[in-house]
Amino acid sequence: MSLKFRLASRNLFHDRLRFIATIIGIVFSIVLVTVQMGLYVGFRQMVTTMIDHAGADLWIIPAGTKCFEDPSLLDERQRFRALAVNGVAEVTSVVIGYAQWRLPNRTTTPVFMVGSELNGLGLHPWNVVAGRTDDLAIPGAVAVEQSYLPRLGVSGPGDKAEIRDRSVQVAAVTKGIRSFTTTPYVFTELDRARLSTGTPSNKASYLLVRVAPNADVDQVRRDLRAGLTDVEVLTGNEFRNRSRSFWLFGTGAGAALFAGALLGFIVGTVIVAQTLYSSTKDHLNEFATLRAIGSPGRYIYEVIIWQAVLSAIIGFSGAAAIGAIVARMTAESALQVVVTPALTVALLLLTLVMCVGSAIAAIAKVVRIDPTLVFTR
Repeated sequence: MSLKFRLASRNLFHDRLRFIATIIGIVFSIVLVTVQMGLYVGFRQMVTTMIDHAGADLWIIPAGTKCFEDPSLLDERQRFRALAVNGVAEVTSVVIGYAQWRLPNRTTTPVFMVGSELNGLGLHPWNVVAGRTDDLAIPGAVAVEQSYLPRLGVSGPGDKAEIRDRSVQVAAVTKGIRSFTTTPYVFTELDRARLSTGTPSNKASYLLVRVAPNADVDQVRRDLRAGLTDVEVLTGNEFRNRSRSFWLFGTGAGAALFAGALLGFIVGTVIVAQTLYSSTKDHLNEFATLRAIGSPGRYIYEVIIWQAVLSAIIGFSGAAAIGAIVARMTAESALQVVVTPALTVALLLLTLVMCVGSAIAAIAKVVRIDPTLVFTR
């Protein structure tokens, strides 16, 4: 193997200018794939961030709801019916909806209100870096995300603004709760959320259900479906998958990201294939000599594949470094590029497949070598 590796490296580094061009092509094609897939992972996480942090065993949602941000309404009486079902330990209402946040300079910006009871099960702010969640019990108190502070015209706890001509005061500031629609989330108490969104007092957007410790979740779910009308009862995973499916594929956002990744893969494959083919063509006499002295075709093929593997490893190393920088730079942005360990491994395998697959054209050229070519020179 050491001899094959040495021969492959010499062939690859023989024309350094071409080698550098190849590595640059691989790096930028894999960086493009990394960014597109990183955006996909980040987008995938952001569209379900509220569902992930709700802590509910079951969600009671209006029939036909496509995603968490789909603000339909339930009758509050459904909550009391759900509480009467055997095995249900707790049911709490959640109200969501859009509102207009009026800045101190009298301009407005849209916000997405999230309201629930402050005690027990509910959708409460997390990663609080300033103020306290308990302070949301203060009349007019809200929690906002720190990355949206400039847009909201506030700087931290104690600052005031208006929603629907009612004064609100920032009581807590969170970190990392960003909306993929770039509309800031604003957490508050349930009744205040109703006032802010114009939701009637007998209505709710969702009902979160906590099942008793010894109860069968599936049986409770069946009983809830039988006892409630015009609703759907979903597990957290089901609602999570529905939201992701709608935003990523129902809106075409996921298809666009995958198309960009595919473009990067194709560009990288063509660049590597062209380089390996040219390198093989330049060394046809050497390969013909190996064939003439009895070297099996497999030996030559492995040399070419080693060239592809070397290109993949070097190119991926550069792409991984750039990808890590991009992920760090977008960590506080509205749409984060998330590079997970699993994605890194997948990209490495993709790079190897891209480069080894590109070696097929070079191998096809070697297969047609006439060993007598060496004796004509």
